[in-house]
Amino acid sequence: MRAFFLPIDNLLRGDVMTLAPSEPARQLPLRRLLLLIAMFGLLYGAVMGSYGGVSDDRWKQVIYSAMKVPFLLIGTFLLSLPSFFVISTLLGLREDFAHSLRVLIATQAALTIILASFAPFTALWYLSSTDYQAAVLFNALMFGISSIAAQLLLRRFYAPLIARNPRHRLLVRAWLIVYAFVGIQMAWLLRPFIGNPLEPTHFFREHAWGNAYEVVIRMVWSLIHH
Repeated sequence: MRAFFLPIDNLLRGDVMTLAPSEPARQLPLRRLLLLIAMFGLLYGAVMGSYGGVSDDRWKQVIYSAMKVPFLLIGTFLLSLPSFFVISTLLGLREDFAHSLRVLIATQAALTIILASFAPFTALWYLSSTDYQAAVLFNALMFGISSIAAQLLLRRFYAPLIARNPRHRLLVRAWLIVYAFVGIQMAWLLRPFIGNPLEPTHFFREHAWGNAYEVVIRMVWSLIHH
């Protein structure tokens, strides 16, 4: 048990030595990092989809959401990776790409672990409120807090690379922009993650292939001209 939780503790502490290529014995294997993303993503997703209970066919939403959260995180990462590689090459940082990739995957794992740690709060919120929109906003808040915490860890992980070449700072900023842009659209396409108990349970919502940014612009335009 200790062997399982010790690497997680090192990861959350921002122990960059677990990621340093100069000490491979202390590295977290990539398969372990991906396993952490899948496992803790499934955990939070299951709790996220438990809104409204599991009566009738609501149990399906628990399974759907458990599948969607790790898919969202890994899918967003993979879709953002080609742009990161190109920008890294343009900035003359390609020789550090392997190290950068490990750092980004470690950050993804840390984000998922932090998110899963909020699962009890999400469950408590569900027991305290019957407002569906409030449940959606609460989960958005949990993802937001987890993302901010993960960014703090990303800075720690990336510190040795930035010290080696300051252009890595620009690369990190570009990554965050691309990742956020792709992540918002991915989340929109994969909805619902919670599911309204008053509506039938579906894996994908009708007309899922919309544009999240178009919807946001319409909402803002509507508010301005209300």
